[in-house]
Amino acid sequence: MAARSPTSSSDRPSGRTGEPITRRHAPTSAGAPGVVRVTAVDAEGHVREFSGETAVEHLPGILHEADTTVWVDLASPSPAQVHAVGTILGLHPLIVEDVLEGNQRAKIETTDGVIHLVMFALTHARRFVATEIDLVLGLGYLLTVHASDWVPHTTHHVQSGPGPIMAHGPDHLLWALTDDIVDGYFPYADALGDDIDAVQDAVMANPVPAVLERLFELKRELIEVRRAASPTREVFNQLTNRENPLIDPEEVIYFRDVYDHLIRLTDEMDNYRELASSTLDIYLTQINNNLSTIMKRLTGVTVILAGIGAIAGIFGMSEATVETGNFWLVTGLLVAGGAGAAVWLRRIDWI
Repeated sequence: MAARSPTSSSDRPSGRTGEPITRRHAPTSAGAPGVVRVTAVDAEGHVREFSGETAVEHLPGILHEADTTVWVDLASPSPAQVHAVGTILGLHPLIVEDVLEGNQRAKIETTDGVIHLVMFALTHARRFVATEIDLVLGLGYLLTVHASDWVPHTTHHVQSGPGPIMAHGPDHLLWALTDDIVDGYFPYADALGDDIDAVQDAVMANPVPAVLERLFELKRELIEVRRAASPTREVFNQLTNRENPLIDPEEVIYFRDVYDHLIRLTDEMDNYRELASSTLDIYLTQINNNLSTIMKRLTGVTVILAGIGAIAGIFGMSEATVETGNFWLVTGLLVAGGAGAAVWLRRIDWI
């Protein structure tokens, strides 16, 4: 196989955090069929694309062509379409069942000589959405099944055309798509870190219940992102450390690059979880400090009022009458004593 020319993936878009992530999987329960798209690249680099029902009709013939890389993309397919394509590709019934069932965790399985990967792409509209993506790598072909929210033909490596990527084989196309999925995790991880910093500042400035609610939202988002990313790390660990006839040895370095990204990502997520937990501890500490401040001030007021009450009790009205002048003397002492106590408590920051 010809030498590969890696495609740069350093440019990552920015993202913002929002509501908790929801999960979507590829097949639709309704009877309306989804979109089927078949792309074929021959040895000369000629690209042919078919879509709709005609794509399924052309698929058997294309698969039997020599030196041709085939990409079958199913966007929100119906169960009938998944079964039809699975039959043409000769997929094991368990793979078809997993694709139809959805709600899987990120994983990698080798069944009947094909590799089945499950990954999640994070997208953001009004809320975060974790879109389940099934990728099946076989001899000469790659099958992708996903919801219509994720459009693989617009990903970083493929947006200029799938021909150059597919010319290196379906394993290189698998790398291109998975690399873009993993790169999509970083904007959300960075945005989560920024939001955690903002919550920490809010906790120090004014630890109100709304800040605590936002903190718990961030903790839920961290769990969701980690749920999508952490198992994916094991997926690429297997791809880079186990020999597989469907993965060209020259491709392993590309998958190892994705694995390195996932290691960095999981380390960042662990740091963010620790920051979120420490922020919760800071919030509770701030609440306790505020309560202590209130108790000190109440104690200071009590000291002033209790002193006035004690003196007033000793020098009752029978002893301090207006006529004798003792009343004004006791009143002056009470005012002076209260003012002195207030100044002293103020100096020690109790009121």
